[in-house]
Amino acid sequence: MLNDFLILMKSELVITLIIFILLFIKIGKGMKNENLLPLLQVLLLVNFIAGFFFNKNGHLFGDMFYTNELIVFEKNILNLGVYLISLLCADWLKKTPHLPEFFMLMLSALLGMFFMISSGNLLMFYLALELASIPVAAMANFDLEKKRSSEGAMKMIFSSAFSSGILLFGISLIYGATGTISFAELPGQLDGSAFQILAFAMLIGAFAFKLSIVPFHLWTADVYEGSPIATTSFLSVISKGSIAFVFIAALYIPFQKMFETWYLMLVILAVITMIIGNLFALRQQNIKRFLAFSSIAQVGFILVGMSGYPDGTTAVVYFILIYVFSNLAAFGVASVISEHSGKENIDDYKGLYKTNPFLCWILTLALFSLAGIPPTAGFFGKLFLISSGAAKGAYWFVTVAALNMIISLYYYLRVVRAMFMDKNEQPVEKIKTNSTVKFALILCAAAIVLVGLLSWIYDYIQSLMN
Repeated sequence: MLNDFLILMKSELVITLIIFILLFIKIGKGMKNENLLPLLQVLLLVNFIAGFFFNKNGHLFGDMFYTNELIVFEKNILNLGVYLISLLCADWLKKTPHLPEFFMLMLSALLGMFFMISSGNLLMFYLALELASIPVAAMANFDLEKKRSSEGAMKMIFSSAFSSGILLFGISLIYGATGTISFAELPGQLDGSAFQILAFAMLIGAFAFKLSIVPFHLWTADVYEGSPIATTSFLSVISKGSIAFVFIAALYIPFQKMFETWYLMLVILAVITMIIGNLFALRQQNIKRFLAFSSIAQVGFILVGMSGYPDGTTAVVYFILIYVFSNLAAFGVASVISEHSGKENIDDYKGLYKTNPFLCWILTLALFSLAGIPPTAGFFGKLFLISSGAAKGAYWFVTVAALNMIISLYYYLRVVRAMFMDKNEQPVEKIKTNSTVKFALILCAAAIVLVGLLSWIYDYIQSLMN
């Protein structure tokens, strides 16, 4: 029994151990950031590698917690993302006076996401979601001297509280309608009545807040802009990825019987999310707000993949793996430029190629991947998402997604044009990139190319489904 507990909850236990190590360091003599950050990076790398060993399927705590090979892989994608954030944002992390606290908050949020992915009933899911949300609000306020950071944190808190209220109301209605909150028992109690559809719509609304699905997206750009780039990266990639994993699992397993209802909801939400995300991204000048609306549009494409039951899971997990590398590469370059020059507007990137060609090529590759331009991995990711969405024969739906890919080309290439073609009398000065950051950027760039070309990665994810 103890062995089962240690193996099945291995990911959660390792994260908890790292949190306690940080706590003991903080209440002890402490360490300088220059020494603590490399230690944390090593621990996070060990945590990522450990995810590939001693894994097994099983349940704990009366089916409140369960895991399998796909769930372990999803958790390891998030582990990889957190490790990359620790490398890419090293310049900012070394400067912050509260490095241990930042990582304790981030790892606590990650721990909540792990429990959320492994939750076996709605109560466990709600508690895990709160653990994943509350620390992120504190992370958003980590630039204590900046007013907009505090404003972003407040909007994060209010939106999280509002979505949690909707979720709890939905859970109570589901329990009242079915007499259970267990994911294993729910399918047998669902009959598609109007009352159950109302309860289910509440759950969809809560997920929509967390995923920044239009029209529940209004908090996103302000929180992204006000937060430190390390927090913005975590919100954009790790938080979105974890919610997407849980969302598709919820749709495909406990609520599979309500397919006709949620398919229509997903189609409507996907269309308006892609369109609004793209149209607002066209207008942005701040690079973080630009990437915020870009991420909203990307969520629309994820919804397209989710609509392709029962084969959408592979496409969604594969796309999120690609999205981790693509978006973190973009935020990594933005972090380097912001830390060394204080510039965050797209106009400040004009003429950047003349002084910082390495950063320009990395950002260009990342934007090409986000736009879905071949031969980057983003092209293959969106191809599989759209193919999944086309499985039901809704070709107008796929056409809308394809047209939105064309619209996104404009605003992604606008940044590329600014860096390579536009002139700037005062371009960003030449930046000496930290070796740790450079390694992480090269790793992301290599993955952006290779993950798409190496077909066995998609096949491996498909095998996990089987």
